[in-house]
Amino acid sequence: MDNIYRSDENQDEDLNLRTILDKYLIQWHWFVLAVGVSLIIAYTYLRYTTPQYQASTTVLVKDDRKGGMLSELSAFADIGLGGNSVKSNVDNEIEILKSRTLVESTVKRLKLNIGLFAKGNVITSEIYGNTPITVDFINVKPKFLTQKMVFELVELTPDTFTLENQLATDGKSLLLNEINEFKYGALVATQNGDLIITKSKEDKNQLKDLDKTISIVVSPIENVVASFQSRIIVNPISKTSSVVELSLTDPVIKKAEDFLNNLVQIYNDDAAADKNFISESTSKFIANRLILIREELEGVEQNVESFKRSNNLTDIQSEAQLFIEGSNEYNKKSVETEIQLNVVASMLSFMKNSSNADLLPPNIITGQGDANALISSYNQLVLERNRISKSATAANPSVIKLDQQMASLKSNVAESLGRLQATLNIQKRNLISQEGLLDTKIEKIPVQERQFRIIARQQKIKEELYLYLLQKREETAISLAATAPNARVVDRAKASKIPVAPKKNIIYLAALLLGLLIPFGILYLIDLLDTKVKTRFDITNKLNIPFLGDIPKSMTPNEIVTATSRTGTAEALRIVRTNLDFMLNQVPEGMAKTIFLTSTIPGEGKTFVSVNLGATFSLSGKKVLLIGMDIRNPKIQEYTVTPDNKGLTNYLSSNTTPISDYIHKLKGFDGLYVLPAGSIPPNPTELLMNNKIEELFVQLKKEYDFIIVDTAPVSLVSDTLLVAKHADTFVYIVRANYLDKRMLNLAEIMHKENKLPNMALLLNDTQSKKGYGYGYGYGYGYGYGYGYGVAEEKKPWYKTIFNK
Repeated sequence: MDNIYRSDENQDEDLNLRTILDKYLIQWHWFVLAVGVSLIIAYTYLRYTTPQYQASTTVLVKDDRKGGMLSELSAFADIGLGGNSVKSNVDNEIEILKSRTLVESTVKRLKLNIGLFAKGNVITSEIYGNTPITVDFINVKPKFLTQKMVFELVELTPDTFTLENQLATDGKSLLLNEINEFKYGALVATQNGDLIITKSKEDKNQLKDLDKTISIVVSPIENVVASFQSRIIVNPISKTSSVVELSLTDPVIKKAEDFLNNLVQIYNDDAAADKNFISESTSKFIANRLILIREELEGVEQNVESFKRSNNLTDIQSEAQLFIEGSNEYNKKSVETEIQLNVVASMLSFMKNSSNADLLPPNIITGQGDANALISSYNQLVLERNRISKSATAANPSVIKLDQQMASLKSNVAESLGRLQATLNIQKRNLISQEGLLDTKIEKIPVQERQFRIIARQQKIKEELYLYLLQKREETAISLAATAPNARVVDRAKASKIPVAPKKNIIYLAALLLGLLIPFGILYLIDLLDTKVKTRFDITNKLNIPFLGDIPKSMTPNEIVTATSRTGTAEALRIVRTNLDFMLNQVPEGMAKTIFLTSTIPGEGKTFVSVNLGATFSLSGKKVLLIGMDIRNPKIQEYTVTPDNKGLTNYLSSNTTPISDYIHKLKGFDGLYVLPAGSIPPNPTELLMNNKIEELFVQLKKEYDFIIVDTAPVSLVSDTLLVAKHADTFVYIVRANYLDKRMLNLAEIMHKENKLPNMALLLNDTQSKKGYGYGYGYGYGYGYGYGYGVAEEKKPWYKTIFNK
């Protein structure tokens, strides 16, 4: 049967999402207020915050000159000089486009350090582009670029105006003129230069009311450059192309577009100037080198001329070939002559040793027709003699005649061969002489060739270098005449009409979230730091003690529940009464069911519950006795009216007066009787240890159906523990938003050690409107207690918005 009251044993539930949400949803008015305030702040912020617009442009960076370190040697890249200096990539160009030097040049060209501002009711807006006036500074001083100046222009007439200046950073006045009225176009002397203000051609009449007062702000150039440099973004479109996108965020669309367009233009101008500088430097370098090389080339050519003249040469290789061929020819002829001499000598030797019968060798001497003819005639005579000799003797006249003829002819042949031999010797000597001359010349050729090659090599080097410089001079002249831009603009700068900041949707969303998070955080922090018992879950999730229910906060805490009460408190008490019947079902019939009520500390409402619980039992037709046993701090008399202050303590300290003299019947209740605590004694503990207490309960249990005892808090005194044995059940009162959760351990100890028999917990003074329960917060999981309370006073919505 105890399981009926141990809801956490059956359900074993933690705080679910709905329970958590209920704690915050009940505070919906704070969320609505915070969201409303956040949205109003967001609207005000968006209303008076200057919108920012983003302009962007895309450019194609050329691959031939992407931004590498160029030099005069770039023209000689084809021979390996300075080849690495012209290599670059898109990353280099991105850094150049974001460089401070380029941004500063753009700021100075557009004079962006001089701004015109028109004052509004709340915010001040910048005037750019079609401005009513033009501001120029001439004869500026160095401080002009570093010192901030602010002038207030107020137009007096269409031709005159006044200037109100603020003090400079050094404390001196910015204007040097004593008068404060000037004409448009006149020179206005300032500390940092002369100021000229001219009126726009489109606005020669009086300035509009909005423009009558214009602020002229001259900012330090470093601050302006740093501002633009921090806002400009340069990114490549893709990794495979050299197209880059430049974007800039600024409150003035036209200024952002002009800045990007001029930035790209100055970038191209600087690249072109760099290329022209290189070309001009290269051209000067080539011109100087050409003069020097021309002089050196002329000197080398003169050396060639002198060398050939001194050595009688025209072409060494051709003449050397001729000398070699001539030498070979003379050598060949010399050999042939030597052969002829040998042949002639052999012939003479043969003729000397030959007889008349021997034939001479014919045709062995080439080119000598006379000798060969004589030899042929001699051989015929020999043949004739030999024929005749076969038939005649040597004395034959014919033979003798032939011998004579042969001797004469042989002598002629010898003379002819002798002459031939002399001729060949002379010819041989001439050939040897000529061959020697040619050999001498041939021997000189290597030296001459070596000497000539040295001179020719110098001539060739100078000539090739001269021709190369002439070619590069023409190439440099062409590049100087037609310098291509370093980057081609793909899309000119264009700004979106939709501001990129502040983003309305994000601001409103952030405001909405902030409006929800702030009260949530505050409530969560309050809940986190609040250690008080709030709901039944703070008890049931921590303690394994039967739970009777919870009683909502009463609108009339000093009134006792009656039969006509339909408040949430009354219904809760009726449910508790029903649950107590289950707790007391072990009490024998005919004996009063004794219910003791206690708490941890004073002020938890145990007296309130005791009185109203007694009234609730009496309304069900039972005879109920309410005993005030908190004799140290009695509170029952605040709810009941008794003829005197006498009660339990008086009975315990008296030996003659019966208990019935101290029991009083409450008006309006047929079965409800009260035994007050009586006078506060000096020795409460000794009184409660009196044997008369046990006799009293034995007697009263026979006379009443229910005895409800209001006892002292258990954490302060031991009074309750002294009389605890007389209780059939103990109702341990815990007051919501009052008792610290850490003190629940005392109730757990009392239950485990059984110091309070048949103990059950009751949560008092719950606030159902805080979202801690259903209906009035008393009957979780039991199927009751969530449909009552129709008689409870309902406040108008406007009174409950901020009710906690």
